[in-house]
Formats: sequence, structure tokens, C-alpha cells
Amino acid sequence: MNSKTLRQSVAGPAGAIECAVDLSDRVNGAARGVAVICHPHPLHGGTMDNKVVQTLARACLQLGWTTVRFNFRGIGASEGAWADGVGEVDDALAVIEAHRAQGGSAEFVLAGFSFGAYVASQAASRLPQAHQPQRMVLVGPSTQKQQMPAVPADTLVIHGEADEVVPLSSTLDWARPQSLPVVVFPGVGHFFHGQLALLKSVVVQHLQRPAVVS
Repeated sequence: MNSKTLRQSVAGPAGAIECAVDLSDRVNGAARGVAVICHPHPLHGGTMDNKVVQTLARACLQLGWTTVRFNFRGIGASEGAWADGVGEVDDALAVIEAHRAQGGSAEFVLAGFSFGAYVASQAASRLPQAHQPQRMVLVGPSTQKQQMPAVPADTLVIHGEADEVVPLSSTLDWARPQSLPVVVFPGVGHFFHGQLALLKSVVVQHLQRPAVVS
């Protein structure tokens, strides 16, 4: 599969937001939709070029979605400075609005890794019903240090059994009241070292199934 990456900027509440937009040549004509992917904690080295974030993008790209990775404020070429997670959710909403509007009625996927999963879940909770993502994918969600809201029942949640940053128990405690399944990778740590191919395969398999309408 070939693709090309366009570097763009979106107007955000703290200034320009740097985006990497990956366009697939897998499908003829219009893309299936758009997938927006949020990166890990910016104060701990997280950027839109994180390997897990890129893996999520490749999975969505393979299935025909245009993918949008972006840097939170103060990272890379994005303007502004760290805003305690609140401003970062605002950044995600600005990117979602800019790119979802371009997709019209096409499918919208929202994904995130670690802190980015927290941002994705918060952003989804603030979107109007008509603009909700059809699919959500959360990998190693930051369920211990951040307050994660409930998510749709068909959200794909993946967590490493040996996660050294976010304990698996925290994610299970968050998921249990929602009766939300969690896919556990045995013996795998937070960054899915050596398991990125499997991660991509699991995401592709999930997204190939029809969305569950609640």
C-alpha cells in the first residue's frame, strides 16, 4: 500500500496546530472517511510521530480512511504551551472540526494512545450527537492519572498486561462499570515494543467489522 503525507496546519485556540495528513491510494475516488489520532503526553516526549500513533494511522489508512495525526500545542510546529490537558482537548476538537467537516457524511474514526486516548475520550464526550465518531480506538488509555469519561460500547480498548506506565488494573476498573471489553496483550508493556504488527492487525480486524449502532 502506498500513501503520501501532507503537512498542514489548522487554526487552534492557542495558534496554529501542526498536522500530518496521510492519503491512501487504496481506494478510488473519495476516501472512506477521516481518522483523527491523538498522541501521548507532550511533557513526556509524546508527538504525532510516536510509533503507536503511526501504527494506528497505518491501520486506518489500510482500510481506506484519510488519517490525521497532529501535535498538541507547544509540540513541533504547533503554537502555544502545555495547558494541563484542558487545552489539549480543545486542540483535538479544533482538528476534528476542521477535518470532519471536509469528510461530510463519511465515516469518522477517533483514536488515541495513552494520554491521547484520554484526550480522544474527552473530545468525544463534548461533540454534539450529530458529530460523534462512528468508531473509537483507545490504546493504553491513561485511566490512572486522568479522569476518563464513558465511551461507546463498541469502542476498541487495548492494553498491555505488563504496562509499566498505566496499570492494567486501572483500565479494567474504568471499563468494568461500562461492561466494556478490554483486549489484553499478554506480557506487553506500555509502548508495545515488538508488538506493533500485532497491534495493527487487531485494530484492522476490529475496524473491518460493521459498527455497532447503539
